[in-house]
Amino acid sequence: MNTTRTTARAGGNPAATALGLRRRSLRGRGPAQSTHPSPGPAGNPRARSPRFVRLGWALSGVALFVLAAACSDGGAYAGSAGADPYGAAPSASSGPHPAAVVDVRASALGRTLVDGQGRTLYLFEADEAGKSECNGGCASAWPPYVGGGSPQAGTGVGGSLLGTTTRDDGGRQVTYGGHPLYYYAGDAEPGDHAGQGLDDFGAKWYVLGLDGAKIDTE
Repeated sequence: MNTTRTTARAGGNPAATALGLRRRSLRGRGPAQSTHPSPGPAGNPRARSPRFVRLGWALSGVALFVLAAACSDGGAYAGSAGADPYGAAPSASSGPHPAAVVDVRASALGRTLVDGQGRTLYLFEADEAGKSECNGGCASAWPPYVGGGSPQAGTGVGGSLLGTTTRDDGGRQVTYGGHPLYYYAGDAEPGDHAGQGLDDFGAKWYVLGLDGAKIDTE
């Protein structure tokens, strides 16, 4: 009888025996571990795709915003570079401009010619026969007084002494008593006359009186 049981165990179903061994092995190792990645967001490539798409959209939006700002600044930064701080138009290509006004203002030098905003005007002794000899770098330091149409005379200013001359760049520069009129870049405020008597670009610069002559206090 014992021999029969032993033989039955030894010669039993091989598949059943293998299944029993595997179950015991699995019980000894604990919970089964899968060799495949977790289907969660960290392990599933499809789960990560929407995140990367959203990130791409966000980066694209930032890039477009920066580009638009640069274009706007660039545009804003380009108009300022071409502006004349004195309101004059040194070039005929700058477009139409309002008529220039020549007025008079009391100062430490006497009653001197100024523009419509009270900014001092000068003559250049190098100019001859009403023709400007101040161009290039000279015109940057001494911007010509340029206006559209016929210049207008302020109160007390001799309208018959007003005129215009055509500059080398085509601009129409205002003249008074035959002298082309200029500003000085060193004058910060209306009424300043820091350019008076300066010897610059080959000749001297002076403010003008109502008679169209230079005012020389030296």
